[in-house]
Amino acid sequence: MREVHVDMLRDTIAKLCWEACYYLPEDILKGFKHAAATEVSPLGKSILDQLIENAELAYQEHVPYCHDTGLTVVYVELGQEVHLTGGNYMDAIQEGVRKGYTEGYLRKSVVGDPLLRVNTGDNTPAVVHTDIVPGDKIKLTVLPKGGGSENMSAMKFLLPGEGEEGVKRFVLETIVAAGGKACPPLVVGVGIGGSFDKVTEIAKKAILREVGVHHPEPHIARLEKELMEEINNTGIGPQGLGGVNTALWVAVETYACHITALPVAVNLQCHAARKKTAVI
Repeated sequence: MREVHVDMLRDTIAKLCWEACYYLPEDILKGFKHAAATEVSPLGKSILDQLIENAELAYQEHVPYCHDTGLTVVYVELGQEVHLTGGNYMDAIQEGVRKGYTEGYLRKSVVGDPLLRVNTGDNTPAVVHTDIVPGDKIKLTVLPKGGGSENMSAMKFLLPGEGEEGVKRFVLETIVAAGGKACPPLVVGVGIGGSFDKVTEIAKKAILREVGVHHPEPHIARLEKELMEEINNTGIGPQGLGGVNTALWVAVETYACHITALPVAVNLQCHAARKKTAVI
């Protein structure tokens, strides 16, 4: 059994919060550069060049890549041989978010009650997903989820007979409905299967996969490629102003489901596809 003090959890989360908002991941930057090289629209190429410049400036100046520093989503893989000491697990995570958003001068974007709309002032509470895994390590991933792209996400129960074509149709409908509102070029996470709650969970988790990495199952990898091509054929383009780069990447995750159901969820991630991981 390995003991880890919750202060280490808190401080790691805090650092991940501002690092995620300041420094765009390398796979996303490579995606921008590939998109800029392949974009046929002069305006679209100009936008992509500006996104690259913005990312470089954010890195150099240590400032947020986007003013919307998001609702904080935290993924925790907690080794079953870890014993947390010194305090409460969930309190430590929330305190880490509070600390990171305050010390990193990040915009606080969370309201405590969805109807009364009063800002909590510290970007808590975060949304936390915890998986118990083998080993004595703690893997932490912070995903700052901006409101614009999140708001354009969607979920639907299809009839099982609609199959793969029904899934593709729903994904395309979601992309077209979003248009430029989700700030493309997008990372598109698609969940297929599970239950009402599970399908949205895996759709969001799909956007954590690196650009360029396909699903290990050949039929799902093929579906990802086909969706990528069809999404980019919509002509929505960078920032919705036309072009052939509406999506940087499409990642699909699946889960077992009931014989009567075919749930599908689409989680859209804007071009500010920020994420940061650390292992304790």
